[in-house]
Amino acid sequence: MPTPTKGPRLGGSPAHERLIMANLATSLFEHGRITTTEAKAKRLRPIAERLITKAKKGDLHNRREVMKTIRDKDVVHKLFAEIGPHFAERNGGYTRIIKTMPRKGDNAKMAVIALVTERLVTTEAEAARGTKFAKDEPKTEEAPKAEATEAPEATEATEATEAPEATEAKAEDTAAEKKDES
Repeated sequence: MPTPTKGPRLGGSPAHERLIMANLATSLFEHGRITTTEAKAKRLRPIAERLITKAKKGDLHNRREVMKTIRDKDVVHKLFAEIGPHFAERNGGYTRIIKTMPRKGDNAKMAVIALVTERLVTTEAEAARGTKFAKDEPKTEEAPKAEATEAPEATEATEATEAPEATEAKAEDTAAEKKDES
């Protein structure tokens, strides 16, 4: 059984709190980031991440489960068509909470909750180096990969040397054909 939340509910009743969370989740998926109180952002994070995980699966059952929370069909379509596939290789941590300055009127703690748009650090490092980490590579295929990487370079070099000769031969053939026609 989950532990109860500390302090009063965000709304007056459990149903009101569920509606507040559903509206916040809808706004988050629609705009990508929203500004709200810190307490609401902390309560919204697990709900939003659960919905994104369901969107990653993408089947009809999960779409109907998401429709129980988010009632806007356009937002659900965006969640399943864009947001879910964007986080396909990520295993969690889809949202980020950034604390901001307190609200002017009542000095409430404010925060920005946003969807994470960056890729994983490891994939960015792999792209920069052009390789994978040693732990990700299978150990039995290290030798064939080294030979496979040398072979395309060698074929590119031979193609580059053969290409000018081939173009000269084609040019001579077309010149000979034009002389034969006239």
